[in-house]
Amino acid sequence: MSGEVDLPSDQSQAVAGMIREELARRRMSRQKLADDAKISISTLEKALSGKRSFTLATTIRLEQALDISLRGAKAAVVGASPGLAPDHLGAYSRAATQWLEGEYLTLRPSFEGGEAVYAYCTAIGWDEGASHLVFRESSRMDGAFTQSGAVSLPNQSGHIYLVTNDHGQHRMAVLGRPTITGELYGMLCTLQVGQGAHLTPAATAIALINLGRVTAPAFGRIGPDHPQYGEYNGHLRKIMSQGFVRFFPS
Repeated sequence: MSGEVDLPSDQSQAVAGMIREELARRRMSRQKLADDAKISISTLEKALSGKRSFTLATTIRLEQALDISLRGAKAAVVGASPGLAPDHLGAYSRAATQWLEGEYLTLRPSFEGGEAVYAYCTAIGWDEGASHLVFRESSRMDGAFTQSGAVSLPNQSGHIYLVTNDHGQHRMAVLGRPTITGELYGMLCTLQVGQGAHLTPAATAIALINLGRVTAPAFGRIGPDHPQYGEYNGHLRKIMSQGFVRFFPS
């Protein structure tokens, strides 16, 4: 049999589903897989996106690189996609991202000026219908600006993106890998409300701490006289002082 023989369309889709799940589970980049399998990244990308079918030769190389069997993949694997996020969100599997699900104390500097810290709750969980992680904020003083949206987890950077898309208006938090004690530190890019209907692009540090690790969490505007101010402000200072994010010019 020629190595250039294409797999049947349904089997090729099943193979693509298995590969995306393996990449998400191993947190492996597509470039690394292409390098390990000695195929071009273009060939891999086109096959995973459905623009072309996997060939037998390519499938064998991928099996060797991943040390798994792909040719036994059934079309039913594609039906397992409810447990797999779409490609534009990183094609991660629920099993590989369950560690991220939960409720988080969320901290950022107050936009009202001064030294206050603004604290609220962010819940992250799996949406069965959409087949990806979603987030939703709560316990905000400014409830009208509560955000919700999709969670993106691309293998390439290993970062976590919380993205709101409200009729084309975007707001995004970019979070790094969890620290050794589980905190998620990063940057929030949003719009600050000014006078009247004026909105100004703004970026600031943001921290997510699993609520299970927080004793008696406090929400709202936490000023310097609050008992938990030192702990909360310490997280934000750590983000800036230890290089979790960088603003230019520095």
